[in-house]
Amino acid sequence: MPRRKSSTRKIGRPPAGARAGEKVKDYPQLSVRLPADIRAKLQALSVITALPQWRLVIESIECYLRDLPAAEKLKVDEMVAQSSGPSVRKSRTARS
Repeated sequence: MPRRKSSTRKIGRPPAGARAGEKVKDYPQLSVRLPADIRAKLQALSVITALPQWRLVIESIECYLRDLPAAEKLKVDEMVAQSSGPSVRKSRTARS
């Protein structure tokens, strides 16, 4: 019996960044202190939705921003544009 060629699938988990090709390990880290009940809710949401906690935080921020008045959204966009200076670390792929 002839053997089939196995696909050239890489070993291990695929990159799981917020956008295609990004790796979570390349993202800057953030440490947050939460009240115990909020931390428990975050953990429960993560289990129920089968999403990592970092992705839930991202979606929560995006949801919050959607509900802001247009003037405040504009201010946030301006501040984000200004913060792309030296204080924001660039991913490893961007430096290469």
